[in-house]
Amino acid sequence: METSSVRVLVVDDYEPFRRFVCSTLRKSPALQIVGETSDGLEAVQKAEELQPDLIVLDIGLPSLSGIEAARRIRKLSPESKILFISQESAADVVQEALALGALGYVVKAHAGSELLAAAEAVLGGRQFVSRGLLGYSFANATGEQATDPRHEEALPSLELRKAEITRSHELEFYSDDAAFVVGFARFIKASLKAGNAVIVLATEAHRKDLRTTLQAHGVDIVAAMEQGRYIPLDVADTLSTFMVNGLPDPARFQKAAGDLVAAAAKASKGERSRVAACGECAPTLWAQGKADAAVQVEHLWDEVARNYNVDMLCGYVLNSSRREQERHTYERICAEHSAVSSR
Repeated sequence: METSSVRVLVVDDYEPFRRFVCSTLRKSPALQIVGETSDGLEAVQKAEELQPDLIVLDIGLPSLSGIEAARRIRKLSPESKILFISQESAADVVQEALALGALGYVVKAHAGSELLAAAEAVLGGRQFVSRGLLGYSFANATGEQATDPRHEEALPSLELRKAEITRSHELEFYSDDAAFVVGFARFIKASLKAGNAVIVLATEAHRKDLRTTLQAHGVDIVAAMEQGRYIPLDVADTLSTFMVNGLPDPARFQKAAGDLVAAAAKASKGERSRVAACGECAPTLWAQGKADAAVQVEHLWDEVARNYNVDMLCGYVLNSSRREQERHTYERICAEHSAVSSR
């Protein structure tokens, strides 16, 4: 990017995330935020009025979707370059966005590590797609196929073995805390019996009940801990290692998750042993009213389950009435998992 000021319009309906986007972009002296909005129709109006060099545009917007807003902006401000930033990672959605003439698409879970690089690429006339979308081929506005040449970053100290891995990121909803403990204890016992190392991210009360239940079922938890195969951690302490301004920071998450998984992998027994993890990071955030943060955390953990030798179980104590009241969040969370069940 040139040292002269590049004028940027930021559009996102979730204010905390919009602030995060703005603060990230301001790290580059070349970028100047000239406008912000949370509404799709207002985004079109501001784009026409401001004629910004770059528009960072969410897809899920009120009044007018980001896709439709981009379609109108292309006519009213044709020189503005568009960089989509969204929770959506479905290939068909990305294809539709890029086919409109946008050059960039960043999945929100990766914004902390990718946003500035994406802005630079788009302003330079190059396509940029999040690393989770690599491997797909997307047609741009002219119909030409374009792919991002960057390679995926490996988690620290852990070898990537995609050819050997089947994704296992399961979600269980429990009626109460007792059912939660039974479900997690079943998962932990089976994992330890298979020679796996197990990471447990839970509240103090749940960790205490899990230990009691596992011991009652003949599991030698003390020995497993001494061997490094049972790693119980406080969920609040874990969240504090990667949450920034109410949202997960992808770079910090990768460091925290990478260190945990790498340490657990060393303790696993046998050639076919795997790392297993169960926890309530996202459920804790949702319970605190941080639904978007919860979904982003699930997406980040899903990448760990998808790309690395990890079996994962997420547990939510959630009654049916709340599921209906917050149906949109419930469906978004379910979409980040390989299997969903209730107990």
